[in-house]
Amino acid sequence: MAPTRLFRAEVDWAGPGTREYRGYRRDHTVRVPGKAPIPATSALAPGSDPSHYSPEELVVGALSSCHMLWYLHLCSDAGVVVTAYHDEAEAELSLERGGEGRLVRATLRPRVTIAEGDPELARSLHGPAHERCFVASSVNFPVTVEATVLRADGRAQGAEAGSGRA
Repeated sequence: MAPTRLFRAEVDWAGPGTREYRGYRRDHTVRVPGKAPIPATSALAPGSDPSHYSPEELVVGALSSCHMLWYLHLCSDAGVVVTAYHDEAEAELSLERGGEGRLVRATLRPRVTIAEGDPELARSLHGPAHERCFVASSVNFPVTVEATVLRADGRAQGAEAGSGRA
């Protein structure tokens, strides 16, 4: 049997009641034991605080973070020295008439700066990073990676689009 690991989170909400759809706040708190609380809310519903994180934002952040962590690991193993990593990730939500919806795609756009190593190798490691990302492997919508690799002197090494259904 493969080893497993359990992750825990607590979600807390309280209010005057849900008698009316527009009458209650969507703000709540996500807690992971021993860590700072995350203020959360609905992305779309009335009674939401736009300064709080929505579940959809947390999903796209998790996809980006997971990809980056695997990418840095693979670069380190391959002798590619990454000195900066910036991703402008996005996820698209499709809404149905009744208000139901689902995330239908996500795009990661990492911009990576390397000080040492082969830029082509650096670009190619995004594929295996995507394949190994636990979060991308767990979602039921396509996640595309559009990576750019720069040398530390600022010269672009081009972009390569890769895609995978996780």
